[in-house]
Amino acid sequence: MEDANKPKKRTFRTFHYRGVELDKLLDLSQDELIKLFRARQRRKFNRGISKKEKSLLKKLRKAKKECEVGEKPKPIPTHLRNMTIIPEMVGSIVAVHNGKQYNNVEIKPEMIGYYLGEFSITYKHTRHGKPGIGATHSSRFIPLK
Repeated sequence: MEDANKPKKRTFRTFHYRGVELDKLLDLSQDELIKLFRARQRRKFNRGISKKEKSLLKKLRKAKKECEVGEKPKPIPTHLRNMTIIPEMVGSIVAVHNGKQYNNVEIKPEMIGYYLGEFSITYKHTRHGKPGIGATHSSRFIPLK
């Protein structure tokens, strides 16, 4: 009876990508990791990683190493919207260009396998709410201040 009254301990849900835990994802070789990705990402990695992508990864590693424990690393600006997020990037902050400005994106485990550009939207969402001045026929007679 004592066990029934005892509150259960809460355990945090660990992240899994395609059945593999985050800690094990970091230990996987590049070939093993590529097998877990979707077809488009697999094809891109099989064709090779560009010099710019290698440079970005190097900068992210450096920023992570330089930041103090408990602090977030400084954002690294990039135009590489088509770069696939890999486990090594988790915890970093990337400033992704959207065509006008850089949007800070904090890389979380759930983002693995997606592209950086998916998290920096390139357009302003339209709000079809209230019409502006002069939008309707009756608003012609309202003074424009």
